[in-house]
Parts: sequence; structure tokens; C-alpha cells
Amino acid sequence: MILRPAVRNDHDAILALNEESVRFLSPMDQARLLALDAEAAWHHVVEREGEVLGFVLAFREGANYDSINYRWFTERYAPFLYIDRVVVSGAAQGMGLGKLLYGGVFAYAKQHQLPWVTCEYDIDPPNPASERFHVGFGFTEVGRQAVANGKKWVSLQAAKIALP
Repeated sequence: MILRPAVRNDHDAILALNEESVRFLSPMDQARLLALDAEAAWHHVVEREGEVLGFVLAFREGANYDSINYRWFTERYAPFLYIDRVVVSGAAQGMGLGKLLYGGVFAYAKQHQLPWVTCEYDIDPPNPASERFHVGFGFTEVGRQAVANGKKWVSLQAAKIALP
């Protein structure tokens, strides 16, 4: 497995992965991906033998990003790194790729002296696998809010980074 920065040639695979998991994420087309990529502090993919099996998009404070969840964190945390979306192919679930992607995010945060990594996951409808995953990385709930015009509720999460 290789963890590396995302490049333009990865976009078709990233869009397909996003669509595969769109029930947990917001939809994304090529134009949206280009805009997010331009604003992202950390946009990486994990690949095996040339096939993109997962990706993560993360943003620093001050990004030009319209996500309601990102805005929630900008009002309460600075500096921080916000994980907008992390996706692993259903065929690659259970191979540790989510841990590899999050490990990279946390390493970036530490390298850039960012005291917080933030994110959210669905609690209505529930996503217990995501909850267990995030607990394992030290995330704790710092808030909740309705999204998708009240169709979903998310748990807003933050993990404190131990800085020297």
C-alpha cells in the first residue's frame, strides 16, 4: 500500500469512491472536487498496484470552504485540521486503509503544530463503525448538529494532538 498526495489523474477514482459512500457523505462532482482539492491542506490517496482504494480530504482553518460542519469548527477552534471526508473502497474494507489515511492526517497535524484534528460522523442515521473507528483515534464529541436540511444529525468530534 502506498499513501501519497492525490493528483489530477486520481480524480475519476476519487469521484467513484465518493459515490460509493455518498450515503455518509455529500455528493461531489468534478467541479466540486477541483474546488476542494484547491483548498485542501492534505489531500491524499492510498493505492495498491496503481489502483486508488481510498482517499482523505482535510482542511486548515481559513480555507474557503462552505461546509456547515467546517464552519462550526472555525467558530470554536484555531488552529485545527478538519477531516472533511475519508473514503475506503468497500472491497478494501478491513485492510487498515482508514488507519493509514488517518495516521497521515495526524502526522501532518503534528508536523504543522496543529493542536486539534476535527471531524464529524453520522449519528442519525447511525454509523457505529465510524464511531468505533474515531474513538480509537482519541476523538471525543464536542457538539451535535442537524445537516442535510434536517435529514441527518452528526456528532462533531475533536482529537487533541500532543505537541512538544
